[in-house]
Amino acid sequence: MTDKLVRMFFLSFIVFASADLSFGQAGNASTASMPRNTVPSISDLMTVIDKATTSEMEGKDWSTPVKLVIIFTGLAILPSLLMMMTSFTRIVIVLAFVRRALTTQTIPPTIAIMGLALFLTLYTMAPTFSKINDCSIQPYLADEIDFQTAGVRAGGCIKGFMLRQSRESDLALFVQMAKIEPPSGPMDIGMHIVIPAFIISEFRTAFEIGCLLFIPFLLIDMVIASVLLSAGMMMLPPVMISLPFKLILFILVDGWGLLARSLSMGFK
Repeated sequence: MTDKLVRMFFLSFIVFASADLSFGQAGNASTASMPRNTVPSISDLMTVIDKATTSEMEGKDWSTPVKLVIIFTGLAILPSLLMMMTSFTRIVIVLAFVRRALTTQTIPPTIAIMGLALFLTLYTMAPTFSKINDCSIQPYLADEIDFQTAGVRAGGCIKGFMLRQSRESDLALFVQMAKIEPPSGPMDIGMHIVIPAFIISEFRTAFEIGCLLFIPFLLIDMVIASVLLSAGMMMLPPVMISLPFKLILFILVDGWGLLARSLSMGFK
């Protein structure tokens, strides 16, 4: 029952969060004319909502009130799903580490970091969203599968993504704590085990990247502090002098571009 609800919630998350950013496309474009391997368009997502909440299939599928509860519950837990079941967690932690290492206080502002993390998340999750679109949303719109099957397929796609990023030791840890029999394959593990294992793995990876990012900036701070100490300027804060040098280094190596590329290519 837990796995079913998680899959249903994630399908609702896809409906509200994985819209194609090409807002200029025609809203009445037919589903058949859409190219494959693309993220769901806004018109398709609105069609899913409309179809999931109509009562034409009542008696053959879940009742309309149940579908409404699932969709609006998914919308309510959307921030948690966005942070804990996608690449958002790793990206936003690394960006926060970069700002901390640069010692620029609130520059970039938090809203800018969250916005960059959000769009990098959409970029890195595009292959997974495309897979969900092909095997879940489009078949549901074509009346090939019901709403529950669409949710199961969507949950399977996101589970595959999380398993690729999770360490085996973390999965084994939560399987052991759950006191269940070791599954025959990774896809047989329940979502209540995969999600926390994925989150712990993302935290570790993000902190490893953050520590590596700190090293060059820490070396600059140490050099500046040694120079100031040898010059007898002990009352001058070393951070004030090292800040321009760290910014120059970050700009010369195209830090934001390297960071975006490394984060994007770091997901399997």
